[in-house]
Amino acid sequence: MPDIGFLNGRFMPLEQAMIPVEDRGFQFGDGVYEVIRTYRGIPYQLEAHLARLERSAQAIGLSMPYCVPEWREFVKEGIRLGGHDESKVYIQVTRGVAPRDHVFPAATSPTAVLTVRALRPLDAALRATGVGAATLEDLRWGRCDIKSVNLLPNVMARQKAKEAGAFEAVFVRDGKVTEGAVSNVMVVRGGVLATAPEGERILSGVTRSVVLALARQEGVTVQEQAVSLEELRRADEVFLTGTTVEILAVVRLDGAPIGTGRPGKLTGLLSARFQASLG
Repeated sequence: MPDIGFLNGRFMPLEQAMIPVEDRGFQFGDGVYEVIRTYRGIPYQLEAHLARLERSAQAIGLSMPYCVPEWREFVKEGIRLGGHDESKVYIQVTRGVAPRDHVFPAATSPTAVLTVRALRPLDAALRATGVGAATLEDLRWGRCDIKSVNLLPNVMARQKAKEAGAFEAVFVRDGKVTEGAVSNVMVVRGGVLATAPEGERILSGVTRSVVLALARQEGVTVQEQAVSLEELRRADEVFLTGTTVEILAVVRLDGAPIGTGRPGKLTGLLSARFQASLG
């Protein structure tokens, strides 16, 4: 099946989608993005992802080239053209093409990019055994709630985690856990589920919201409040949430076991409830 590209209103094979050198996304990282996956060929939580795309664009003063209904149809058409069993859809909007200058150009049209590739699910063995994570100082900019294409700190953190034999990097700022490089982080202690609160320090994930709602439906006490690094280390369970990782147990942190060193009971329950919610 082909990988599909979309550039400014036109679909094409992905390898034909090109942007000019002076696009501000390339020059400055002046843009925002979203990643959407499908289940049974249907884009999951599409409206929530598109709403967050609009919020991110608004936060950096970027005019959206298309309205939500138009994006919705573009996503569905891209999935249809790709014809994959399951798809991963990437949307990126930049401020457009203009001579290189730090200030916003007086008049330019945003660049809209969409790609559709086959979704490669996480190895089932990782879900069964859990993964390792490494803690790193959070050196990112102060507006992590904006899904910016400026991902160099995340890239560097993920690389350091890989070199340490870990799956994910967990950011820590001023002694408090913020989030993972590609995920949100959930901590379980004494049956209570805690995670960093919404705000400028984290990107509030779509899957994060779904999982917290499922936990509350199960009668679990949920605390959206700061978690210290020490509390993370002494947790009974830790798991990650995200579009591609779904719910993934962390069983080792900086080489030391979390809890029993195996995926925990609440992690398993919420994973089951999440899968059941997909229909």
